[in-house]
Amino acid sequence: MLNQTSVTEFLLLGVTDIRVLQPVLFVVFLAIYIVNVAGNGVILMVVISDSRLHSPMYFFLGNLSCLDICYSTVTLPKMLENFLSTHKTISFLGCISQLHFFHFLGSTETMLLAVMGFDRFVAICKPLRYTLIMNHQVCTQMAVTIWITGFFHALLHSVMTSRLNFCGSNHIHHFFCDIKPLLELACGNTDLNEWLLHSVTGTIAMGSFSLTLLSYFYIIIYLFFKTHSCSMLHKALSTCASHFMVVVLFYAPVIFTYIPPATGSSMDQERIIAIMYSVVTPVLNPLIYTLRNKEVEGALRRAIRRRL
Repeated sequence: MLNQTSVTEFLLLGVTDIRVLQPVLFVVFLAIYIVNVAGNGVILMVVISDSRLHSPMYFFLGNLSCLDICYSTVTLPKMLENFLSTHKTISFLGCISQLHFFHFLGSTETMLLAVMGFDRFVAICKPLRYTLIMNHQVCTQMAVTIWITGFFHALLHSVMTSRLNFCGSNHIHHFFCDIKPLLELACGNTDLNEWLLHSVTGTIAMGSFSLTLLSYFYIIIYLFFKTHSCSMLHKALSTCASHFMVVVLFYAPVIFTYIPPATGSSMDQERIIAIMYSVVTPVLNPLIYTLRNKEVEGALRRAIRRRL
């Protein structure tokens, strides 16, 4: 499957080439990674163990926590290793594997956020039919579908990238193997790869984002024209606020990176943006959901009391 290439490994140049900053950045990103794994791990454990949270909303929240742990694990351990190492290489196969899992988990998360928006739409706008529409079988099928779709979307990119010839520099101006930095190193025509990136990935990102916005548009219209109780309006909006904050934090940098042409931003900007959606957003998600969700807070308190 892999094409013949003279490059057997790549050199990840990382976040910065200033040596004195690297130990400091190692400590910062290690702390972020630990908080990410611990925070999302706790939410996942609570959602699984507490029967009061066995509902569609928390089923998808558990999927999101699992994705966030895996998503950061694809890039952060290698970044941390390179902060302390002078040998910052990654094998050709390792690079393609990292690219695959990064886009697999990232595209799955974009679609999951759209499904979570639809779940909130059904819960608020069609409350009497909610348990019928969002039953266990439907939720499971939706989750399996988006995980499989994300896998094959990433497989398309990883196969097409692995078939390119890399006959020049092996220096990747990034802290992980992504499609755009690799296309800059490829020899020959990369028009098909760039078209797939902006059309397929762009369609998944913009399609999921549009469906999410559509769900919230209908929710807002329904609440303002059908709900006459201020307390019900406030409760419904506060329920959606956590999810909408996560959507904005995740989609804004993703759209900025993958929708515009490759010449639209510098590699330094893209590294900073990549840190936002692959490192910062996953660690903020559990904080957003626990601080704004009384049911999750209550489940955490019950879990702590059981442990004590």
